[in-house]
Amino acid sequence: MESNLECFLQCTTPVVQSQFLPKTEIRNLNRLWHPWEREKVEYFTLADLWNRYDEWSAYGAGVPIALNNGETLVQYYVPYLSGIQIFTSSSSANGLREENESGDYETRDSFSDSCSDESESEKLWRWDGCSSEDGGSEQDNLCHLNARLGDLYFQYFERSTPYARVPLMDKINGLAQRYPGLMSLRSVDLSPASWMAVAWYPIYHIPMGKTIKDLSTCFLTYHTLSSSFQDMDLEDDLGCAERKRKEGDGISLPPFGLATYKMQGNVWVSGNCGQDQERLVSLLSVADSWLKQLRVQHHDFNYFTGIRRGG
Repeated sequence: MESNLECFLQCTTPVVQSQFLPKTEIRNLNRLWHPWEREKVEYFTLADLWNRYDEWSAYGAGVPIALNNGETLVQYYVPYLSGIQIFTSSSSANGLREENESGDYETRDSFSDSCSDESESEKLWRWDGCSSEDGGSEQDNLCHLNARLGDLYFQYFERSTPYARVPLMDKINGLAQRYPGLMSLRSVDLSPASWMAVAWYPIYHIPMGKTIKDLSTCFLTYHTLSSSFQDMDLEDDLGCAERKRKEGDGISLPPFGLATYKMQGNVWVSGNCGQDQERLVSLLSVADSWLKQLRVQHHDFNYFTGIRRGG
């Protein structure tokens, strides 16, 4: 039987329609991002990913929750775009600059003051798996880092109060008017550093009438956006690669990191021999490490965890 935490993670994990890359394009993939030689490469479009959040944005995602008294209810959560960074190759970024009719391509969202305080796009980003092993010069190492990370096409960090936010799908539709790549880019176009964070706020539960402290818990889920991590689903212990899932099935994007806010009582960590608590600690640690690797000040993460980071 699934725990309430497992049920939440499953019910809020997007499963995106899978497509196959034409063979003529496979040879053009960035080998730093896609090192495996494969005859078939699956990918998804960002537009299809956002569509998975369309109904959730309008009505909420229903999560069945088992209470300690044996009763079950369904708690609904609305997703909000909390943070996102999209890194692409230079060729992809240049093409998207031309698509931008406004003619003022930027790597920072300028609709509001919700972007990072610091000009992160002007920094030299660090990617944890990119350190040079050949003992080359510092300049060579920097070039390698930039090649691995890619160009920052777009980033956005929400700073508004929860009541001033619009659901994820509405937010994306607005941002995509100036950044068309939010709809046209594919997972194979994105570097391994591309990610997004979704804030889930509870709105109501069925049946109504019960007041339970833990049902006010808010969640922050972190998801990778690059096909590079789909390659990690391969099993090659015996030298032959085989997918854990069937080719052509939807591509699942389970959270690699998680933070919570207002978690009280034991609804989310009851029983399960402490496995839920261990998983919460592990997912929080991974999210924290990810943000530190990219030197990102993520407002919601700091607020959820009470962290005050230095600049």
